[in-house]
Amino acid sequence: MFKKILVANRGEIACRVMRTAKKMGIATVAVYSDADARAPHVRMADEAVRLGPAPAAESYLRADLILLAAKETGADAIHPGYGFLSERESFAKACAEAGIAFVGPPPGAIAAMGDKIESKKLAKQAGVNVVPGFVGEIEDTEHAVRIAGEIGYPVMMKASAGGGGKGMRLAYSEQDVREGFEATKREGLASFGDDRVFIEKFIESPRHIEIQVLGDQHGNIVYLNERECSIQRRHQKVVEEAPSPFVTPEMRKAMGEQAVALARAVGYYSAGTVELIVSGADKTGQGFYFLEMNTRLQVEHPVTEAITGLDLVEQMIRVAAGEKLAFGQDEVKLNGWAIENRVYAEDPYRGFLPSTGRLVRYRPPAAEKAGQGYIRVDDGVTEGSEISMFYDPMIAKLVTWGPTRDEAADLQVHALDRFRIDGIGHNIDFLSAIMQHPRFRSGELTTGFIAEEYPEGFHGAPADDQLVRRLAAVAVVLDLARTARAAEISGQLGAVALSTERSVRIGEHRFEVTVDGCESGLLVNLSSDSPPLEVSGHWRLGEPQFFARIDGVEFATSVDRMRSGWKLTAHGAAHLVEVLPPHVAQYRDHMIAKVPPDMTRFLLAPMPGLLTRLHVQPGDKVEAGQALAVIEAMKMENILRAERAGVVKAANFAPGDSLTVDSAILEFE
Repeated sequence: MFKKILVANRGEIACRVMRTAKKMGIATVAVYSDADARAPHVRMADEAVRLGPAPAAESYLRADLILLAAKETGADAIHPGYGFLSERESFAKACAEAGIAFVGPPPGAIAAMGDKIESKKLAKQAGVNVVPGFVGEIEDTEHAVRIAGEIGYPVMMKASAGGGGKGMRLAYSEQDVREGFEATKREGLASFGDDRVFIEKFIESPRHIEIQVLGDQHGNIVYLNERECSIQRRHQKVVEEAPSPFVTPEMRKAMGEQAVALARAVGYYSAGTVELIVSGADKTGQGFYFLEMNTRLQVEHPVTEAITGLDLVEQMIRVAAGEKLAFGQDEVKLNGWAIENRVYAEDPYRGFLPSTGRLVRYRPPAAEKAGQGYIRVDDGVTEGSEISMFYDPMIAKLVTWGPTRDEAADLQVHALDRFRIDGIGHNIDFLSAIMQHPRFRSGELTTGFIAEEYPEGFHGAPADDQLVRRLAAVAVVLDLARTARAAEISGQLGAVALSTERSVRIGEHRFEVTVDGCESGLLVNLSSDSPPLEVSGHWRLGEPQFFARIDGVEFATSVDRMRSGWKLTAHGAAHLVEVLPPHVAQYRDHMIAKVPPDMTRFLLAPMPGLLTRLHVQPGDKVEAGQALAVIEAMKMENILRAERAGVVKAANFAPGDSLTVDSAILEFE
């Protein structure tokens, strides 16, 4: 077994690999860029080596510096994690030439599966179902238009070396191909150093299913069941679960056997994933097609670990050390249900645009057993960490396991309510909304789930009457705690009589509330025609979260003090709860509402980034939907379009300029 492993990655996956290495008694080495000098993975490792400046091309993608770090620290193995160099054949070869074990598959398998064009040819030869499409090289936009027309719309354009949702464009028409082909090439070149693009048929009502495979260097290969990753935005996964609510035992066997056949055809060992697209309209179980093979550990590997009881990082290390798999296909378990939500630095209220900045507050839920299930948090940040524009926007992975799918989803809602992140935009509300969504609960998923269920964007999860009543009760308890604390301030004239009456408003709901004491806490009377709510829990002024029990049920909410009440965030939405003494509340309807300024005359930058293109100039007429500008952020190109017809009055920025959030790029007459 290895004595020391260098982890050639950052963030949560670097911490994840180090935890297993430490459990196995193996020393660890971290590498870091200047942006990550104080990152958790650096502190967790036994040794740490600086690579270079923040941009990945000058640090984490420098194979020569990583190998030098391994030699200088005496590491006898390198685990690449995912992303960066994990699927670079040249890096695996360089490790072998340097006499350092690569904790991953052989270089030949990486090369065979890393090229999406060649991998489809190999898959077809191995008897694996492949999606109809053009698998040759495409010369230019005109060639792409001809091919798309021959295949039949809709089609998907993909960067040959792509992955992680980057370098992909869906085209429903010739115009979409003309607009997106060059952008796909540029994203492929920027992210993967390869601008080749291929085009294939887009499968209608598609579900994204993947098979986890694991092989050793002695010819043994098994599949570890499937994961469903259909809920995506911008072709990047958001929610993953294992097993899939769609896959039958017969489908699982057919998919697994094809995945193993493909792995065997390329001499594969270590952990890998065969990604398939499945037609949700095909109930026969035969309509699944090969997409690609990821020759590395997947982001979503924890859900497979949860249902099989295996540590995939440990298995990878043992395989790299030459050990045989200690189990066969018949011994692979499928126990219970696991769900993983990716907590991203992005704003679902603004079209899932990336967010960067400092984690002013970061409080994840505790990893714990909850009933028959459990909660697991994989992260690589801490309070004060910087979410940089140079790297992926994922903050953490929240994993829950339960005996059933509903129990795992309920645990997700429970845990998401206990997350608190301040300083940047995040998608916690959105994840909670998905976990509660009737369509998610029914298992009727497709990769179009987000677009279909939130066509006008995300505006928060709806609140039922029970949640509204609980929020009202919590707001009153918080307000009583605030006024009690204020009454203790010295220098006041005489004792302050604390009133237990409050007038509460949440949206269209109004309550005239009275509060009484009880043995376990407070009895909050919201109306005369329903029983009072029994609320217990301790909250200190300024605390950002309140953990209570309401009628014996655990309830958690994030807390922010507002001018005339509270902002309480729970169950997938933030709720403004106005709490006033009754004698003040009678005047609130007479207050003049503040009208926000009209910003519709401006094209505002929805995120920080680099302005790479400006398609219009002052004096130009524009139509609704017309592309106006392109912003590059986190290696993704974002096209900004006109919301309505108009005439450009002024351009305040030029290509090459850096933008902050809400920078006024254009002004219209």
